[in-house]
Amino acid sequence: MSLDLRPGHLVRICIDKTWDGEPIASSEESRVELTLESGALELRVDAPFFDDPEPPAPAGRLWKLWDYEVVEVFVAGPGAVYTEIEMGPYGHFLALALQGVRQITDAHLPIRYHAEIKGDRWSATARIDRALLPPEPETINGFACHGVGEKRRYLAAWPVPGSAPDFHRIEHFSRLIDLGW
Repeated sequence: MSLDLRPGHLVRICIDKTWDGEPIASSEESRVELTLESGALELRVDAPFFDDPEPPAPAGRLWKLWDYEVVEVFVAGPGAVYTEIEMGPYGHFLALALQGVRQITDAHLPIRYHAEIKGDRWSATARIDRALLPPEPETINGFACHGVGEKRRYLAAWPVPGSAPDFHRIEHFSRLIDLGW
């Protein structure tokens, strides 16, 4: 079932478990609000700041941002067509279009992005044109990663079970219709 993304409609995602479904402390939770406005999807992040090492590149688009402190949102449609939006506390971002699991069709989706660190939290706002999302969005998931080496943590709004963290298990995402979108 495809969904009509109505302007002004809000979806809230709480990243409150490990990738495989174990509960986490509330101090580790991240939240993302998504709203469709003026033909663009706006994402607002509120997340704890873990002070992980900053990527060795100026703020802006960063390939492999997933290796750093990051919050990610995946929006998927039929046929494993999905958009991955990654946002970091230091002003780095990455937006990808995929068709088929891990099959990137565009690694340079344009987004507007601003992040700000305040004490032990960070916030960010990202805007991506509606046309860059799947034509018929059906499911969504949110993820967060932080820590280095053996202390790396992989967190999810909806678990993606398996033998190791894999955020591309789109069959485990939440249906947007169940979230009121």
